Amino acid sequence: MGGIRAIIFDLDNTLWDVWPVIVRAEHAMHEFLARHYPRVTERHDLRSMRDVRARMALDHPAMRHDFTWLRLEALRQHAREATYPEAMADHAFEAFYRARNEVTLYDDVRPALAALAPDYRLFALSNGNADLSLCGIDQYFEMSLAAREAGMLKPDPRIFEILLERAGLAAHEVAHVGDDAEADVEGARAAGVLPVWLNREAAAWPRESEPPALTIRGLDELAAAIAAATQARVST
Repeated sequence: MGGIRAIIFDLDNTLWDVWPVIVRAEHAMHEFLARHYPRVTERHDLRSMRDVRARMALDHPAMRHDFTWLRLEALRQHAREATYPEAMADHAFEAFYRARNEVTLYDDVRPALAALAPDYRLFALSNGNADLSLCGIDQYFEMSLAAREAGMLKPDPRIFEILLERAGLAAHEVAHVGDDAEADVEGARAAGVLPVWLNREAAAWPRESEPPALTIRGLDELAAAIAAATQARVST
């Protein structure tokens, strides 16, 4: 089997806490609309705008994987209803996206990436639409793949397989680190990739399946966990 040569990282809620970021970005977008397209915010607060976006996902199930498209299409609907040009959607999304990429990394992220990069090929695989360059950590990663580009969401194993094919890696050479028991752990398992559950809160395993062999509380534990797993493979 050999050792682990590469590590794939989830992004949202693995490298940063995403929910405060999204809330801040939505407020930035709403404030932009209030200044420049006030007829929209006369009709909608943040809650009703979220409802419209949620309905987009229900009405367009083939686009569930593309959060950017869903948000833009919801904004286009707001523009039409308020009799603004549909270009409003692009301008409002720009305001959202700038703030969406103003993330605060968990304290262990940058030291861990810097320590791992000399020994492993690093990749990112996300259901979200963050931009590693705008987040300021692209220098650590060889490649990133988002669900929007792949055409499906984790835990679909095909999104892992696309990344593996592009990287020229076999599944047994790769570990995937993420916080989500279904999207990250079960998705990696289905693709034959070694799952590493990042369980920062020491929560109980939430699924009926067996918990993963590798569970860590922080990224500072990752190198040792992968080294131990590699040694166990060599020994068997």
